Amino acid sequence: MWRCWFGKTEVALRGAFKAILDHKQVAFLCPTTILSMQHFKTATERFKNFPVEIALLNRFTSSKEKKRILKEVKEGKIDLLIGTHRILSKDVAFNDLGLLVIDEEQRFGVKQKEKIKEYRETIDVLSLSATPIPRTLQMSLMGIRGLSKIDTPPKNRLPVQTYVVEKNNTLIKQVIERELARDGQVFYLYNRTDQIANVAYKISSTVPNAKVAIGHGQMDKNELEDVMLRFMNKEFNVLICTTIIETGIDIPNANTMIVEDADKFGLAQLYQIRGRVGRSERGAYAYLLYKKDKSIQDDALKRLKAIKEFTELGSGYKIAMRDLSIRGSGDILGGKQAGFIDDIGFEMYMKILQDAINVRMHKDEKPEEEVKNLNVSVDGYIPDDYVESDYEKLELYQR
Repeated sequence: MWRCWFGKTEVALRGAFKAILDHKQVAFLCPTTILSMQHFKTATERFKNFPVEIALLNRFTSSKEKKRILKEVKEGKIDLLIGTHRILSKDVAFNDLGLLVIDEEQRFGVKQKEKIKEYRETIDVLSLSATPIPRTLQMSLMGIRGLSKIDTPPKNRLPVQTYVVEKNNTLIKQVIERELARDGQVFYLYNRTDQIANVAYKISSTVPNAKVAIGHGQMDKNELEDVMLRFMNKEFNVLICTTIIETGIDIPNANTMIVEDADKFGLAQLYQIRGRVGRSERGAYAYLLYKKDKSIQDDALKRLKAIKEFTELGSGYKIAMRDLSIRGSGDILGGKQAGFIDDIGFEMYMKILQDAINVRMHKDEKPEEEVKNLNVSVDGYIPDDYVESDYEKLELYQR
């Protein structure tokens, strides 16, 4: 299921509530500590009028609290456990787990995905994503994985105004000052940690009202979490950051996004990044910058054109489909992903795959139609003096 800030969490919590009513436990898996804290806060508020026991398990959980949570999860006293990949650890034993909710599954590593595969065999699994990666989308289109979409946006939400422009220091200054003038906050995405301090200094010097903070993945985890929490609490109004803000951070007061070297990012990644703004009733703006006089590759141009084109609310599915067409579906049929396809041939592989899908979907298998071959000694070549265009020839051959 996907849609960026479209209510995926609400749907997931309703699914969790249904499972809890059926006396099952629910695990809610998040890719980052901050996101797990946000989901815990949302769930606690959402279920405050119901007898639902909720617990949070991440690296901020104290040893004493962790010991209590693990004990109560095993005894079945905790209905909903929210956390990072910590909840996939061996020492986390559920009494009767019925549903696993995964926010942005593609953000997890190989070990975590192997554990998730084990869960899929015995329980229901709901994956949430604003823009699934091409391989996941292709699997959904083939019927290997179930697919649901949310097309109706929340009330009073406005589309993010998106601009693809050459980098211009005057424009950057004006954009930041305009957002600060309405008491808002700004994300400034610069994805090179070796120069990020210089960028922060330049913004501080150029915009006097800017209270600038820096956040990137090479910082100490405690320091990074502190910066992000202080930004959420409005102690800073400009955050110079890398792509660590890509997933799930919900700061309604931040409604301007500036991305340097936007041509270097993937399409789904750009959509996720843009989704960090526009999470309130305020108008939001995203500025995707590229260096002046830089020669941009064809695929990068396609990505920038697509992200500018799909600005209306609910573009996640279209973005994912466009990403699939640009990048391809990945190594679904390769030896690394799907065994030795060369040994049985593509057609036989697809037949076996379709049979397996039909079994899982409980579809009746249609009897194979007999293919009759007829050999006729007639030359099927279309001469140039009849049709010159290769394109028209191909159309005629296909007919």
